Amino acid sequence: MERIKVGKLNREKRRHSSLISKEEQEERKLICMNALLNRTWITKELDPQLYYWIKEKQPSLKEWFMDFTGYSLFVNAKLAKLEKIPAVAYSWMGFQEFREPLDYVLFTYSLWFLENKLEQEQFLLTTLVKEIREYMTEQNMIVDWKNYYHRLSMGRALKKLKGMNIVQAVDGQELHWTQNNESNVLYECTPYSRYILRNFPKPLTQYTSMDQLSENLDYGNESEGQKQRKKHYLYRRYLLEPIVQDEAWNDDSLYFHGQRNNVLSQIKKMFGWEGSRYREGTVFFEPELTSEAEIFPTLSAISDLTLLVCGVLRDEALATNSNLTIERDGIVNVTLGEIERILTQLQNDYKKYWTNEYNKKKPAELAVEVLNHLIEWGFGEWKENGLFALYAIGGRWAAKYGTTELEI
Repeated sequence: MERIKVGKLNREKRRHSSLISKEEQEERKLICMNALLNRTWITKELDPQLYYWIKEKQPSLKEWFMDFTGYSLFVNAKLAKLEKIPAVAYSWMGFQEFREPLDYVLFTYSLWFLENKLEQEQFLLTTLVKEIREYMTEQNMIVDWKNYYHRLSMGRALKKLKGMNIVQAVDGQELHWTQNNESNVLYECTPYSRYILRNFPKPLTQYTSMDQLSENLDYGNESEGQKQRKKHYLYRRYLLEPIVQDEAWNDDSLYFHGQRNNVLSQIKKMFGWEGSRYREGTVFFEPELTSEAEIFPTLSAISDLTLLVCGVLRDEALATNSNLTIERDGIVNVTLGEIERILTQLQNDYKKYWTNEYNKKKPAELAVEVLNHLIEWGFGEWKENGLFALYAIGGRWAAKYGTTELEI
């Protein structure tokens, strides 16, 4: 009888590898960069995979944002947040749900109320509004909860706090309180309320103008610090604004022209955006149809109308007998009446394609909406002489209704 031999089996060992390809690494980096730039924050609770990707790449992401924009990347056990401050503030950068300045005031004072609350601590709406009113009165600011419009502002502020997951409603709805000022709501604090407000490099009392608040670092007066400030200003504008005209760099023209090619390559490398140079400025395009950011043209029907108007203006400006003049920088100046005329014709020609809402609106109303849309996307602005200046970028677009894709 043979003896039983005890020993290790000579079997092939299985190896579990977590290695990913270089292409996938690059794809993850682009996803992380765009998410950080376009979202308020990324939480481990709601998006764990993306959170861990950012946490894994934190050193390189943090270094790039600080070097090129001066933005701070903050990652802790609950969330990842890029603290973004625009170089130039525009109205469309605010909360689109808000209607009045009071909405922002009450949103901010709600954050003040939440500062001393613990995670998962519960509180009543009546307690919140009572303390806010008392504190605002001490600051010589008047808010009256018997005033329906003040309650509406508070309701919008609370809705935004819930939408950002800063608070959660346990029982009740603030809508009922705004209607009768008698209902109550039970809220619960989340761990995110203390991360919403930005940090300042120095005490607020040391700031003497609103423009100074746009800087998130203390650059000092030395030449190296001022060079860094210009670099950050350049990247922050390109990353947060849809288009920046070359004329915006008048004060820093030498620095801008020296950095132009580097800006194009860096933004393509880190975000995947394709930059194109035009006479009027540099425009970045998303190569994919889906994007973290809202891109032009938007999914809203007002973008369709805007494209049609831009196309008609371009054709009329290029016509031999045109009353419109194309200036040296490509700007076309038009009156509100001319936009109304174009929309009247478009409404007659394409009525069957338009939504019921836009079919019912008068051309004067549509003209205001179209021009506001152009302003929001940096395609034009009102001049002091009452004319609307449509930038040359508006002439780069053309759209027509049909079943085939338009080639330009």
